[in-house]
Amino acid sequence: FRLLCSLLIPALFLSGILCVCLVVLLWGIRLWIQQRKNQLISAGKDGKRPLLVAFFHPYCNAGGGGERVLWCAIRTLQKKYRNIACVVYTGDRDTTGEEIVEGAFRRFNIKLTHPVKFVFLENRYLVEASLYPHFTLLGQSLGSVFLGWEALLKCVPDIYIDSMGYAFTLPLFKYLGGCCVGCYVHYPTISTDMLSVVRNQDTRFNNAAFITNSPLFSKFKLAYYYFFALLYGLVGSCSDVIMVNSSWTLNHILSLWRAGACTSVVYPPCDVQTFLDIPLEEEKSTTEYTIVSVSQFRPEKDHPLQIRAFAKLLKEKRLGQQPSLKLILIGGCRNQQDEERVNNLKRLCEDLGVSNDVTFRINVPFEELKRHLAEATIGLHTMWNEHFGIGVVECMAAGTVILAHNSGGPKLDIVVPYEGHITGFLAENEDNYADMMAYILTLSPEKRLEIRENARRSVHRFSDQHFEETFLLSVEPLFK
Repeated sequence: FRLLCSLLIPALFLSGILCVCLVVLLWGIRLWIQQRKNQLISAGKDGKRPLLVAFFHPYCNAGGGGERVLWCAIRTLQKKYRNIACVVYTGDRDTTGEEIVEGAFRRFNIKLTHPVKFVFLENRYLVEASLYPHFTLLGQSLGSVFLGWEALLKCVPDIYIDSMGYAFTLPLFKYLGGCCVGCYVHYPTISTDMLSVVRNQDTRFNNAAFITNSPLFSKFKLAYYYFFALLYGLVGSCSDVIMVNSSWTLNHILSLWRAGACTSVVYPPCDVQTFLDIPLEEEKSTTEYTIVSVSQFRPEKDHPLQIRAFAKLLKEKRLGQQPSLKLILIGGCRNQQDEERVNNLKRLCEDLGVSNDVTFRINVPFEELKRHLAEATIGLHTMWNEHFGIGVVECMAAGTVILAHNSGGPKLDIVVPYEGHITGFLAENEDNYADMMAYILTLSPEKRLEIRENARRSVHRFSDQHFEETFLLSVEPLFK
C-alpha cells in the first residue's frame, strides 16, 4: 500500500502539472490567434469592422449539390446582413476566385450580391480518401484538422460554418479560434447503417471480403467504427447550430451527436422555379424515349447499376417494337479519379453492348442540363441511402417521371405522395429498375402527364425561397 501510494501520488501530481501546462498552452494559442483576426478584413467606411463569416468548403468549385447549398447560403446572408464579409476556405488552387464565382453562376444560376474573399489552402490532399488506404474515415478526419489549422492561421473568422461535412474542424475553430460555429450536414461521416453493415459482415462501405469472412477482423472493424462514432459525436456536439438536409440525415445526427436542441432540418435549395418554367405538355414525339441521370460521377451514386438496368431493359425487349431508348448520364467530375470512373463506365457500356445507346455529358452548362431534362421521359437516380437528392427534385420539377432508390431522402422526403397522389417511383436493384422503367414507358402519355403534374406541385417546399427562410432562422443564434 505504501509503495502504491508512493507511486500514485507523484503520478497524480505530474498529471496535474501536465494538464495545467496544456491548458495554459491552449489558452496562449487562443490569445495569439485572436490577435490575427483583423489582418484579412479592414474597417469599413463607417469605422466598423464587418462581421467575418467563413465557410469551410475545400471543394467549392466541384459543381455538385453541396456547392449549390454553399452559394445559396452566402447569397442569403449577403441579402440579410449588410455589415458582413463572407470568406470561403477552398483547396481549388488551380483556378481564381473570379472563375469560381463565374462557375457558380454558370452551373447554378446563382449570382452573389457582393464579392467573396477566397482563402486558398495548400494541403487539401490531407482529406483525400486515396491518401488513406486503411482507416480512411479516421485518416480523413485527422487530415481535416490539419487543413482546418491551416485555414485558421490564414484567416480567423467571427462565425465559422462547415458546409462540407468536416466535423472535426468544429472544436478547432470554437475553442482555439474563439468563433461561433455552425455546420450544414449533407451526410454523416459515419452512420448507424454503416455500423449495421459491418456487424452483419456485409461487403459495402469498403468492407473487404477478407474482413467479412473473418469474425475477428469484423469485430475489430466494428470496434474501430464504434470508437470513431464516439469521436464523431463528441466533435459534432461542439456546434452551436446544426443544420441537416433531410429526415434521414436528421435521424442519424440525433443518434450520434445528441444535440437535438440546436439541430434542425433545412432542405437544400433546388432551383425548382427555373425548371418549373419549362412548359409541361403531353408527350408528342414517339420516335425516341430519353432516360436522364443527373449526379456527380462518384462511386456512391452507383452509375453501374443504371447502365446494367438499362442494358437489361434493352436486352429483354420489354418494349417490343416501341420507340428506341437513350440513356444520358449527366454529371460533374471533380478530379482525375472521377474521370477514370467515367472511363470505366464507358468500358462497362462496351462490355454490355450499349455504347451506342448511352451518352455521357460531363460538367455541362446549366442551359444544357435544363434542355436535357425538358426532353427526358424518365429521371433516373440509383444511390443507396442518398442523404437528400437535389437531382431527384430537379428531375421532378422539370417534368420527368422520377425513378429513384427506395431509401434515404428520396424515400422519406421527396418521392412521397402529395395530397394523396403519386409523384414518382422507387426501386432497389437491377431487376426492380428495369421493371419500373418498362412500366413507366408502357403507361399512357395521359397517365405520365398526371404523375408529372403531381410531382411538380410537390417540389415547392424545396425552393430557394424556402431554403432562405429556414436557413436564416437556423443561423440566427450565430449572429446574436
